[in-house]
Amino acid sequence: MPFRVATRAPRRAGPAPFSTDWINAPAPVPERRLPGLPVWFPSERLLSAALVLVLAAGAAMAGGGVPPARLAAPTDPATDESASLAAATTAVATATAAAAATSTATVTAPTAPATATATPEPTPTYVPAPNLASAQTPASAGGELGDSLLPRYRLLTYYGHPHNSTMGILGEYEKEELLVKLREQAAAYEAADPSRPVMIAFEVIATVAQRDPGADGTYLLSTDMETMREYAEFAADNNILLFLDVQIGRDTVANEIEKVRPFLEMPHVHLALDPEFAVAEGETPGIDFGGIDAWAITYAQETLAAISAELGLPPKVLVVHQFVYQMIRDKDQLYPVPGVQLVINADGHGEPALKTEVYNLLVRDEPIEFGGIKLFYRQDDPLMSPEEVVTLDPSPDVVMYQ
Repeated sequence: MPFRVATRAPRRAGPAPFSTDWINAPAPVPERRLPGLPVWFPSERLLSAALVLVLAAGAAMAGGGVPPARLAAPTDPATDESASLAAATTAVATATAAAAATSTATVTAPTAPATATATPEPTPTYVPAPNLASAQTPASAGGELGDSLLPRYRLLTYYGHPHNSTMGILGEYEKEELLVKLREQAAAYEAADPSRPVMIAFEVIATVAQRDPGADGTYLLSTDMETMREYAEFAADNNILLFLDVQIGRDTVANEIEKVRPFLEMPHVHLALDPEFAVAEGETPGIDFGGIDAWAITYAQETLAAISAELGLPPKVLVVHQFVYQMIRDKDQLYPVPGVQLVINADGHGEPALKTEVYNLLVRDEPIEFGGIKLFYRQDDPLMSPEEVVTLDPSPDVVMYQ
């Protein structure tokens, strides 16, 4: 969950962010706007309310009259209960919107690879799996990148964008200095749990959500291919992993995979999906919370598995970020796919008790294959220690720092 560094707006009335009530609450209904009108034009809700007032005033003047005390004021999105819940939810990602609105100045868009075609995402036949953990692929002995990574290793990643320091630690340091810090952090985890070796990785945001639709209407800006190639080569040279994070916007998971397919064909490069920014028609990343269906995740699993099978690569890891239920629709329809290892990563910042509650709700109590957690060096107060993290139940397979 990128960009969470801006100052949060004061939280309005409603469930506390990341509390049980907050996570279980239904997704807020976004205000709809008439197509083709500028963003400053009133929404349908406000237009409807104004029309009701005009009709009521006309009736009163005509003598029919409704007692003033019974005239309902138009709904104010700033005080409406559902809007308060949306505001509380959006507070978790206030910096997402701020950074997305300014990232166009620091992230350049490359020419899309020739393979980036509008591939429809097929709907697979679902096979519900109440206990995905039983289908884990064991790692073979040897400990090289050619093995299945999970559950033999704990993966430790640094997240962000190389050209923007507000999007995470990855943009705050040069690669060489960052690698030193990451190895020091990995040593702390191996000391906290000597039974499980740590493999380190960088996670680079490959497509950045924007508030502006852009020329193609996807509300995305792609990281330049040169930067991604630079980090892919650096990771290979230092025997570490690279995750490429796509934020989807109004594009499809299929198209987003094609943008980074040349890198996914490398044995050490893996994929992450950020459903928070996958929005529908009429919605804007950073303003409206997004989500994706389980079948889109399954499509990503099957595509990664096909890449691995065709090229003889080790199983790929697919990380999907989640911090509220609606970010993964029909989650119970997810199932393991041979050749890819699916990780649900409990995202969101907050104090340890809240982060633990989110992890329990989204990882411990859900039928998932592998689980992860994201920590925030700047926003988590206090920051969970490696000892606290490894004692979560189940102990996280992936630990990510932003």
